[in-house]
Amino acid sequence: MKKILITLICLVSFISYGQVKDVKKANKEFEKFAFIDAQQIYLKVVEKGYKNVEILSKLGDTYYFNDELTESYKWYKELFDLDSESLAPEYYFRYAQSLKAVKRYAEADELMAKFNSFKGFDSRSKSYSDQPDYLQIIDFQSGRFEIENTAVINSTTADFGPSFYGGADQIVYATARDTNSFVKRTHSWNDQAFLQLYVADADEAGKLSNEERFSKVLNTRYHESTPTFTSDGKTIYFTRNNYNAGVYRQDIDGINKLKIYKSTKEGKSWSDPVELPFNNDEYSVAHPALSPDGKFLYFTSDMPGSMGYEANDEFTKSDLWVAPINEDGSFGEIRNLSEINTEGRESFPFVSKKGILYFASTGHQGLGGLDIFASSINPDGTLSLPINIGKPANTEDDDFAFIINDDTNMGYFSSNRPGGQGDDDIYRFVQLEDLKDACEIILTGTVTDEKTGLPMDKATVMVMDANNNKVDQLVTKANGKYVFKLECGKQYFVRTEKEDYSSDEDLFTTPTQSDFLDVPLAMVNEKIQIVDCDDIAPLLNIKDIYFDFDRFNIRPDAALELSKILAFMELYPQTSVEIRSHTDSRAPDAYNDVLSEKRAQSTRKWLIEKGINASRLTAKGYGERQLVNNCSNGVDCTPEEHQLNRRSEFIVTGLGQYSDCN
Repeated sequence: MKKILITLICLVSFISYGQVKDVKKANKEFEKFAFIDAQQIYLKVVEKGYKNVEILSKLGDTYYFNDELTESYKWYKELFDLDSESLAPEYYFRYAQSLKAVKRYAEADELMAKFNSFKGFDSRSKSYSDQPDYLQIIDFQSGRFEIENTAVINSTTADFGPSFYGGADQIVYATARDTNSFVKRTHSWNDQAFLQLYVADADEAGKLSNEERFSKVLNTRYHESTPTFTSDGKTIYFTRNNYNAGVYRQDIDGINKLKIYKSTKEGKSWSDPVELPFNNDEYSVAHPALSPDGKFLYFTSDMPGSMGYEANDEFTKSDLWVAPINEDGSFGEIRNLSEINTEGRESFPFVSKKGILYFASTGHQGLGGLDIFASSINPDGTLSLPINIGKPANTEDDDFAFIINDDTNMGYFSSNRPGGQGDDDIYRFVQLEDLKDACEIILTGTVTDEKTGLPMDKATVMVMDANNNKVDQLVTKANGKYVFKLECGKQYFVRTEKEDYSSDEDLFTTPTQSDFLDVPLAMVNEKIQIVDCDDIAPLLNIKDIYFDFDRFNIRPDAALELSKILAFMELYPQTSVEIRSHTDSRAPDAYNDVLSEKRAQSTRKWLIEKGINASRLTAKGYGERQLVNNCSNGVDCTPEEHQLNRRSEFIVTGLGQYSDCN
């Protein structure tokens, strides 16, 4: 099988010299971020039947980085079908995001679990581990907004990034509609016109109309977007390409970055913009947002020190930062908002009058693409744990640039969800319930086996109030997680039960402000004892370790199950384990003996690489000699029936000595 595959690849390479040239050209365009140009070339090459990991990954990227996640899903799926073993961990994250865009959440969670096994140190991985029931948490937060498309001002291109101007009477936003007097030019990233600032009137209901170009002084032949204004409307901070006073600058790699510029209103006109002191030609600084008192400027950057910068991915390394503004207009030392940033993409900040920072993120758990989150700003400037603001503001697509007038509970945000007029549209909303004043506690926790530390499946968890009345109840899944929504400032106790286990409970009082509360619970199995020759599977409630046909590599689902064996052996260092590997019957007997031996040894090697002493592990292949069904040589069986025989077993063999467990 492998030799045939290699031969076919070599043959395609030989007869496709022209396609190789096209791929090289596409790669050059990709490296220049000319994604549309690169995309067209990759598509042409793929249509001619030339596909490999590099082409499919970059083709998927051209859609992913333009926020077309339903299209990126198509190509990432082909990529993973072709070869999931050699891919960088970041592709597991990107594919998971794309799966969410087509509402395949279970598959996305499997990919995130694999990503977690690769990058346990990554904050996105931690976010997934801490909140595996994130969809239920999002449901708790949903239903707070009535939304509508501001169809009057939206164009057939991109319209986004609104900012209040003149109180709440107007908004200023970015658009690629290209109705200005400049020569029509498009950007190679997404083949759209360069962005310009426009202004629109807002009536008492927040409906927008009378859109027009904002300022000839501020708009240039390059991008301008995401403005923010001081409360008196006389100072503007906004985003622009690294272009000022007729000079266009690039970084060392020839890439033009983004910068924040400042301008003040002089009469009816704006002064020539000046760039902020923490801008730099080598990284982007963008999307400014002023605090209501004008003393702090929040912004987005991929500068060194960003969590995303350390992730070394050009397209995810953006963090939120804050700079204090002194009375003379100068800036103090900037600070990374590390308490809410991730290795993903945090961007588009906005600070409401009530001291809530709204922002968009791909790194925190959401529905797909960019989701909008809210975090309370504490008196010392630190931030609370972000909360996903839920549906319908958030969808499977990109939702971002959220602003709200706390006096009217009305505001706007941007989205590329289906049904819009262009690539990004501005939506108007009315908030039905105040996110901060509606005090709610999200109670989460994990039920584990006290001896093994492993999560408990099918454990009943109930919450009781101070009068011993049941408030809510659920049964855990395989991850052992539970989540409830409770009231603030009240006393509760949470209790877990399961047959053959001792119960566990905890008494607590909820905080007086909206927050997350984590209460872990652990139970002791009162019946099971570890005995030589026992199969660990019933004890640990693990699934069989399956292998793909004719392969002996550790699959992602196998790695998840092996982690339970790893935890068991770490908790019980006196035990040793024999690994037994079995195959199905679809190959010669002698071949299956060799294959099963390789599978057993690869399983043993995986555990040793994770820190288990080699002397505690033995491995043996049994080939097809111990089938669990009737699928022997010559019997017609389904692929699923054959897979049941491709398995591994784990037998306790005593205190470091091999036991004859038959």
